[in-house]
Amino acid sequence: MENLTNINNAINSFVWVKVGLVLLIGTGILMTVVTKFFQITHFGHWWKKTGGGVFDKKSHNKSDRSSVSQFQALCTALAATIGTGNIAGVSAAICLGGPGAVFWMWVAAFFGMMTNYSENVLGIFYRRKNSDGEWSGGAMYYLQDGLGSYKGCKVIGKVLAVFFACFAILASFGIGNMGQINKITLNLISAFVPEKQKDLTVFGNIKLVPLLIGVILMIGAGIIIIGGLKRIAAVAEKVVPFMAVAYIIGALILVTIHIPAVPSAFVAIFRFAFGIKPVAGAIAGIAIKEVITNGCKRGVFSNEAGLGSSVMVHSNSDVKEPVKQGMWGIFEVFADTFVVCTMTALVVLTSGYIDLETGLVKEGVDDATLVAKAFSNVFGKPGEWFIAVAILLFAFTTVLGWSHYGSKSVEYLLGTKAAIVYKVFFVILIVSGAVMESSLAWDISDTFNGLMMIPNLIGVIALCPLVMKITSNYVARRIKGRNDVEPMLSFDPAIQKEHEELVRNGAE
Repeated sequence: MENLTNINNAINSFVWVKVGLVLLIGTGILMTVVTKFFQITHFGHWWKKTGGGVFDKKSHNKSDRSSVSQFQALCTALAATIGTGNIAGVSAAICLGGPGAVFWMWVAAFFGMMTNYSENVLGIFYRRKNSDGEWSGGAMYYLQDGLGSYKGCKVIGKVLAVFFACFAILASFGIGNMGQINKITLNLISAFVPEKQKDLTVFGNIKLVPLLIGVILMIGAGIIIIGGLKRIAAVAEKVVPFMAVAYIIGALILVTIHIPAVPSAFVAIFRFAFGIKPVAGAIAGIAIKEVITNGCKRGVFSNEAGLGSSVMVHSNSDVKEPVKQGMWGIFEVFADTFVVCTMTALVVLTSGYIDLETGLVKEGVDDATLVAKAFSNVFGKPGEWFIAVAILLFAFTTVLGWSHYGSKSVEYLLGTKAAIVYKVFFVILIVSGAVMESSLAWDISDTFNGLMMIPNLIGVIALCPLVMKITSNYVARRIKGRNDVEPMLSFDPAIQKEHEELVRNGAE
């Protein structure tokens, strides 16, 4: 374990600090510029087509049996993004990077909107049907067929696609399995298990309660995951809206109770965004590098913009227009970070557990249970129960979403039959997440995130001229109302022709 920790720390530092953050923010800025600040200039349009039209029956169209509806695709993607990163991840960012980390989460999310948008546009444009007649899309396909179509880049595109798929599989075991299950276990034990039962062991030194929790979660997840994307999407569209709204309402109540502290919380976020000076008692201040790194890392851990992960489920949407699914990507990041993560940050910063003068965590507080303590301070034990259940729902649905990402990556490498074997292994591994050491599970998740991010962002950057053309094409047709522009819907001539006819006939 010690050797594994040291190796992981070395890789993590290189991927995130030396390469990843520059690439991540840089890509977001690039895509924002080439799309002419689409997330701002066309705010009304994308909001109307996503969050503002969530009750529009067209967004729930289920006519295509090989796909899921746009709303189901969003809910499944949100199921994978709205997880422990929104609760434990935000509190970890604040504990490690101070209140200023929240500012960098916002920065990463603002530009990440257009990174996620671009990923989804490319995902729809380069998707194709697999041997089972289902849509398959993702970074591996736009790396192989998009980047690979450039002169002299065929091998590079294929190699990066394989690397991405391998890293995505590994990441699915980290961010999508071990990290999530570990946080579920810690919070359930903290909220519901009496002290005398916490240290009961079996099979040598394996703790009994985490093992039992892991087995129960494994059985529940297995029933859903083995049923495929349709079953995952059906669960996600029912659970995700409920859990997000319930958590936001709970957080709003808490913030309202602590309303006098809200202005100070915002002041602390902006004041400490560019570093913290050393404070009394010879405590070293939190370096600017730590503030930015933790803010961006936890932001990406939460909304996944730049990872190229959620595009694998967005590509299963019944949408025909790449930009329409791209706009759901913008909404996904907005809902995840600017709404849910911000609510968690305000809960933490107004709880009294963070010294807003120094930006440091008060003694005896750890990031794993910080939000639960904030709720229990106001609501007593029921507050702790509420957070434990919220993390259970958030993290469990994340596991469901990531199982799809991993299976699609295995499908790309080895075919649809191998994806079934992957699902079985993924489900069994859930037990390991329950009994694994918390910090290591979390750190491994960070590393895998960074590793899959790099080839994906290389592909997005390389294909930014195409994203710009597809976006301009959509704006000309759908927003400016020009009828003389031919739609850009797919790289495949056959799919382009089929979808073009449907679009012209008003099917979308």
